[in-house]
Amino acid sequence: MNGFFALLRRNRNYRYTWTGQIVSEVGDHFNNIAVFGLALANTGSGLVVALILIARAIPAVAAGPIAGVLLDRWDRKRLMIASDLTRAVIALLFIFAIPPGRTWLLYLLSGALMFASPFFTSGRASILPAIATRDELHTANSLTQLTQWTTVTIGSFLGGESVSHFGYKLAFTFNALSFLFSAWCIWHLQGESGFRADRTDLAEDKVMRPWHEYSEGLRYMKSSPLILAIGLVAVGWATGGGAAQILFSLFGEIVFHRGPSGIGIIWGCAGAGLVCGAIVAHRVGPRLSYAGYKRFISISYLIHGGSYVLFSQAPTFGWALLFIALSRASVAVSSVLNMSQLLRHVSDEYRGRVFATVETWTWLTMMISMGAAGLASSQAGPRVIGAWSGVLSSTTGIFWAWANWTGKLPEPALEGVEPQDVEVHGDPTV
Repeated sequence: MNGFFALLRRNRNYRYTWTGQIVSEVGDHFNNIAVFGLALANTGSGLVVALILIARAIPAVAAGPIAGVLLDRWDRKRLMIASDLTRAVIALLFIFAIPPGRTWLLYLLSGALMFASPFFTSGRASILPAIATRDELHTANSLTQLTQWTTVTIGSFLGGESVSHFGYKLAFTFNALSFLFSAWCIWHLQGESGFRADRTDLAEDKVMRPWHEYSEGLRYMKSSPLILAIGLVAVGWATGGGAAQILFSLFGEIVFHRGPSGIGIIWGCAGAGLVCGAIVAHRVGPRLSYAGYKRFISISYLIHGGSYVLFSQAPTFGWALLFIALSRASVAVSSVLNMSQLLRHVSDEYRGRVFATVETWTWLTMMISMGAAGLASSQAGPRVIGAWSGVLSSTTGIFWAWANWTGKLPEPALEGVEPQDVEVHGDPTV
């Protein structure tokens, strides 16, 4: 933890990014709880929750390639601010969706909000090596993801209680204000050479060929088995992870009969698990050899899937919270370690497209998973759907282990940072 405090104390740019992240992501979860709670309160349908999530996923998938190309061509800081300001306006408009009979607005606004999001989320990942020194990079990555998941916990608990006691309007207003605060924080970032990718053939004065430039990014990923595998492991998680987004609401509202507060508690405990997993990954990451890292990924996904199956079958609310926390802790370990590998191995000129592509693939798979879970909810109970979701997510660990065992995941050259900038300690047999 001392490393986190030292980073925040000495790195002004990261401190502003981190502060804005806290407020905006807490606001995001106010919105999540409010939207899902409102949809269930007005319709009582799990299928509506699934459709809202699909309405979010489709624009996110569509925006990903566009965001990736623009983030590798234009100033990333400006795009992030534009994303925040756009989302602030959209978030406030959710107030008009509160009265019964306006569920269509939840679809429309959720989609618009998510279309603007990849320009910020992929942008933040892309600028991290530019605002953190070589010695700070692992700590900055760990703290960014730790904060992301801490805000899941805080935002979900507070969002559930806020909606239960003060209604939906306050939650949507806070979400809008949080984006404005984030934009203000990003505006304060300073860099000697700005925040544009270091590549002349993608400069603003060159003719834009979006599909050609995006295809170049795909070819770059394909050329590196590790980078491609990390993208595919996100797809594997999302086969079950998409359904999980629906099941949290169904378990809180329908299985355990606890209303918006129950939804918030489940999300909050999931966030607590993510926080614990991020702390574990931060501590073990620098000590792992590359071979040890690959084994950790397999184990993490197997634990994640198994714990999710146990969550789906838990006889009491307390046991369900324990297993969902364990499941998400395993996800966090793999996520932090995978992101560290991407930051080390992805060249700056492709960073926007790589992060946007991974996000796009994840959302596309989640959309299919959510749609399948939504349709299945009319024929099968949440517990059955949850069990299958856990099994599907576990297959990620099996395929990763097979790829590692057959030698298909050699370590690529260090391009995200200079080779001498990264020290990995530990016994190479770990």
